[in-house]
Amino acid sequence: MFRIFGPPGTGKTTTLLNMVDDALESGINPVDIAFLAFTRKAANEAKERAAKRFKLDPDEDLRHFRTLHSLALSKVGIRPEEVMQPSNYRELGGVIGHRFQNVDGKDNDGDIFSGKINDPILSLINLARLKKTKLRDEYNNSNLYADWNLVKYVDESVTAYKEKFGLYDFTDMLSQFIANADQCCPHFKLTFLDEAQDLSPLQWDIAHILDKKSERMYCAGDDDQAIYRWAGADVEQFINLPGGAEILAQSYRVPSSVHRIAERIANRINKRYRKEYNPRKERGSVAQISGLSELDMSHGSWLIMGQAGYMLSPLSQELRGMGVLFNDRGRRSISDKISTAVNAWERLRKGTDISGEEARCVYSHMSTKTRIERGFKKLPGVEDSDQLTMQDLINKHGLLADPESIWHEAMDLIPDNERAYIVAMLRRGEKFNADPRVTVSTIHGSKGGEADNVVLLTDLSPAAEAAASIDADDLHRVFYVGVTRTRENLYLVEPEDLNRSYLI
Repeated sequence: MFRIFGPPGTGKTTTLLNMVDDALESGINPVDIAFLAFTRKAANEAKERAAKRFKLDPDEDLRHFRTLHSLALSKVGIRPEEVMQPSNYRELGGVIGHRFQNVDGKDNDGDIFSGKINDPILSLINLARLKKTKLRDEYNNSNLYADWNLVKYVDESVTAYKEKFGLYDFTDMLSQFIANADQCCPHFKLTFLDEAQDLSPLQWDIAHILDKKSERMYCAGDDDQAIYRWAGADVEQFINLPGGAEILAQSYRVPSSVHRIAERIANRINKRYRKEYNPRKERGSVAQISGLSELDMSHGSWLIMGQAGYMLSPLSQELRGMGVLFNDRGRRSISDKISTAVNAWERLRKGTDISGEEARCVYSHMSTKTRIERGFKKLPGVEDSDQLTMQDLINKHGLLADPESIWHEAMDLIPDNERAYIVAMLRRGEKFNADPRVTVSTIHGSKGGEADNVVLLTDLSPAAEAAASIDADDLHRVFYVGVTRTRENLYLVEPEDLNRSYLI
């Protein structure tokens, strides 16, 4: 197994994909190539790239471009209907008298990987299986607020339920693949495995099987960016793998001033593969700030990060007060429905047609009796694609609102806090329909991302402090990831309490 170490911005995934291109150009049958990514998104991007460039059938020719779970599922013969669904956990919970948390969603319609079940007890049971540790040991090391006897009972009940009905969960897919590897694991000419630093011990078992079944195997990762130990990742296996290794030595992202900070953090990590890489020639900048109000955020992309989610809420409120449009942990700071309604109303006032779908957004924010006649709230008889003028709405569709009134007068159901935010955005010149240039995220949530400007909170959560006393390496890796998302300027937010901060 040949390792490729990819420090931040050095293009390790691109390197793997270029190697795939070279293999296909040399005439290797694409069916004999496996490209295994950590997420479906990454696997699909690799598949789409190869399919487009070489005019291949993504489902047939590139059927081994998958996640590890998906590969296991495809080879062990588990059918989608044999996979545990939210309804199964609800049924089991009713039988054993335990309500599973966060399993209230619908069953997955054919796409078994689309949903997540986040019950704390189930997560702990799964973590022990991924790490190949005893459940009791994992329980003793956790902060789970549940009695051990309950955890043990749930574990035994889930196992019995699956056996009774012939069902499997996601970790079972991996275990089944490992148990039946001789029969179900194909032989490959080339296998590529990305983000290897995030593999759990159980996933490493599959990686070693693939290595034996492949003429050549490459695994790419960066141990300094291994920040998922809490989810079972075993970075030591990646560090200690025998065989050759290559270090990608040129970062195309990190400027020199930020690189110096990053190296200072990386050198604090005790268990690591020592490596050096060159930053971009651009110097960039590093500065300390006390708050977001000190920054001119009118240009470029911005990534604002904290070590824990709860630290980000005050920053989100500050951004709203400033009138900044942003993404907050995957969600836009203003709903698409409200922004569509405001834009549509203002276009109506200016004499522009709007669609039936846009008109419904407008009407959903208006009161009946005063703004809309009763019976017209959902615009009966109007198709989403229909084009409507202000006079159409007044004459045919029950509009009572003054056509001269501005959006916040006409749409009286928009909440006051959203009104204030919209006004601030309009004063700032933000365009509602644009993709936000500013993103608020935890450091863990930002992994793989980058921005021109990075704002990093140096505060530590109590959980991080406690964890650091056990293994400070994990904490260093988290802040290393945070710092190295920077393309140009890094801003370090001064903590309120120096005793509760990560000193960079």
